[in-house]
Amino acid sequence: MDGLFLQTLTVGVVKVAKLMSEETKLKLGERLGVAHIVRQDGWGAVSARQCGMLVKEAIRVAEQQMQRH
Repeated sequence: MDGLFLQTLTVGVVKVAKLMSEETKLKLGERLGVAHIVRQDGWGAVSARQCGMLVKEAIRVAEQQMQRH
């Protein structure tokens, strides 16, 4: 991946992360097995790949909730 793509991806992940509450992010982190990293070292210690997976999971959950309503 080139630098511009990674920078764009990172900006997008950060924007989505700011929209979610800390509680929601931690719940998703529990599902993905990164909550222990966050509790110990903070979100900065979570890899970009894991953050991307967290965003994907958040989107999946939001889509499921929308389908129910």
